[in-house]
Amino acid sequence: MNRPNFLKMHKYLFIILLLTIQIGFSNKIKNPIDPYPNFQQYSFKNFDFEDCDACGCSANGGSMGFSSMIDQNFVGLRYMYQSYQSRDGVFNNSPWVDENFNTLQAWGRVPLTDRVEVMALVPYHFNNRENMVGTQNIDGLGDITVMGFYTLLKPKMDTLPTQHKVQVGVGIKAPTGRYDSENNGSVNPSFQLGTGSWDYTVAGEYIVKRKNLGFNAMANYILKTENDKNYKFGNQFNYGGTVFYSLGSEKFTVVPQAGLAGELYAANEDFNEDVPLTEGDIFFGKVGVEMGINRFSLGLNAMLPITQNLTGGRVEANYRIGINLNYGL
Repeated sequence: MNRPNFLKMHKYLFIILLLTIQIGFSNKIKNPIDPYPNFQQYSFKNFDFEDCDACGCSANGGSMGFSSMIDQNFVGLRYMYQSYQSRDGVFNNSPWVDENFNTLQAWGRVPLTDRVEVMALVPYHFNNRENMVGTQNIDGLGDITVMGFYTLLKPKMDTLPTQHKVQVGVGIKAPTGRYDSENNGSVNPSFQLGTGSWDYTVAGEYIVKRKNLGFNAMANYILKTENDKNYKFGNQFNYGGTVFYSLGSEKFTVVPQAGLAGELYAANEDFNEDVPLTEGDIFFGKVGVEMGINRFSLGLNAMLPITQNLTGGRVEANYRIGINLNYGL
């Protein structure tokens, strides 16, 4: 490639990046011993898909990601645990209570064409909170999410020393999870199985990789609608960046990663009026690793908050942990 064409390509790449930075980014890896693997093999590792609002309720993944780093096409199961504390009351001296959000997901991704992919997940939640009068438990099917993605830019040759990829997508979340309006009276209105509403997502990713080292940036925006109880969870913006490195052999693959991620939440609305102290933001550090043997892969990751301001400081996130087991198709 001559120098003028090279600069021209990066000019267009920069324009595409600016247009898509409000709607997404993430990463994926396949064969670490190939220094120039097909770029189709890493995408959407770190998409943030929440099916609820700020405080972890029925979260489909949060900033943990939406895809495997080992297999491009797969079916599998993922377990996620999120630990929170919230005030058991509206006063500054109200006691703290523990809240535990557990999610078991069936998930997978299927390519329809060379540039079009479909992803889906079906969550089951079992959450509990411990307060002064006992333990409150809710469990059941969560909100099902389906997304489609289109590849805007990918390398034409696998042998390029540096490879770039850009994908954008849209998605829909169905209100299949039970919504209990009585829980909105608590400090953490996110103690739900679902939002009770049809919600929509726009997303995208940018990945750059040189040999076995790579980086992705991602963001997405979730537009939430009013449910049949006239309650609307606040819209949500997620973003993040991850550095990853692939190593191993033909039969065994290890992909460690580390990065940062953030989530911003608008205020909830009740009968079109903002609900006080329901907006917030949180910023995480995250580490993880995925290991693959033949068609099976096992992923582990953890997230710790660096800064946070959820519901005016009345809810605090402790940590998140995720484990996934996939079978490559």
